[in-house]
Amino acid sequence: MDIQQPLALLGGLSPAQFMRRHWQKKPLLVRQALAGFAPPVLRAGLFALAGQEGVESRLVQHTGGAWQLRHGPFARRALPPLAQPCWTLLVQGVDLHDERVHALMQQFRFVPDARLDDLMISYATDGGGVGPHFDSYDVFLLQAHGRRRWRIGRQKDLRLREDIPLKVLAHFEPEEEYVLEAGDMLYLPPRYAHDGVAEGECMTYSIGFRAPERKELAQELLLRAAESAAEQEAPEHRYRDAGQKAVANPAAMPEELQQFAHAAVQRALAQPWILERALGEYLSEPKPSVWFEPTEGGVLQGGVVLDRRTRMLYDAHHVFINGESYLAAGRDAALMRRLADVRRLQAHEWARASTEARELLTSWCEAGWAHVCSDEGQPL
Repeated sequence: MDIQQPLALLGGLSPAQFMRRHWQKKPLLVRQALAGFAPPVLRAGLFALAGQEGVESRLVQHTGGAWQLRHGPFARRALPPLAQPCWTLLVQGVDLHDERVHALMQQFRFVPDARLDDLMISYATDGGGVGPHFDSYDVFLLQAHGRRRWRIGRQKDLRLREDIPLKVLAHFEPEEEYVLEAGDMLYLPPRYAHDGVAEGECMTYSIGFRAPERKELAQELLLRAAESAAEQEAPEHRYRDAGQKAVANPAAMPEELQQFAHAAVQRALAQPWILERALGEYLSEPKPSVWFEPTEGGVLQGGVVLDRRTRMLYDAHHVFINGESYLAAGRDAALMRRLADVRRLQAHEWARASTEARELLTSWCEAGWAHVCSDEGQPL
């Protein structure tokens, strides 16, 4: 992607300008970000997805001042009638289930893949919404069908109502108001309060980004570092205190044992690239509901394209794919990084890889993480 090229998606801003001026700073309203947009998933398709096991879906109803929240899957007959106002169906991670939605997500890859999370589709009848709230992450709200009225504001009072099952602000104070029609898009930074209400039947696509909390990240990385250290540690290296003297205060913690504990942690974190490897494995791990369909092995003929559910990242020393890490250098590293960036390799490109790298690509295809395709990206 040319990050200096102005995009209609961003209202004529280039990705570089958008990231500098708006990302995590201030909202951006773009009229006709996708002019003539034809949503790839319509109402019937969304309802079908909401009925599947392994697809995260929620139903929100607001009637008589009362809010109700239910979790799917939902059979079609379990959803309210279309003529009934004030209900919303939300289906998470639609990009994992539809190739066209996955392709739509690719237009937002001017943000690092490590931050890109998923695309949620919200279907609402007239008056439907989820109440005034804020997200802890950036979001692009793309109107796919119908009209939705958005009220937004830089909310200072972030207290939530305690009497309902939704994270709805107790005292919402909007500052601006917009009505979005099909093809319009609104970008909102984290913690920017917003309330969207459908005007008639409408559908909104929400492109969301992951933003792990510091404590969550520390816990995950330390756990992974400890597991990695345990794999490389000698079979048994226990604390020994042959010089321990008799004690008059048995509850006092031995200083030598504290030093042993400090040394154990420092040893685990001293491994080369330990945290970098743990971070890459964590961020490339598929969601718990994701599964792949293995295929029979064979000689690769044609190009290679990553499965839409595959998460692939890299750093200066590693390639990460679906929670696994591989050291990579030289020409193989360049090819793997290109595969991660472009999500496909043409036949003549991967043919230059080493025998080990070709075997690795073959194993990814056998696992269903990638697929053999033509150089135009079509399955073979």
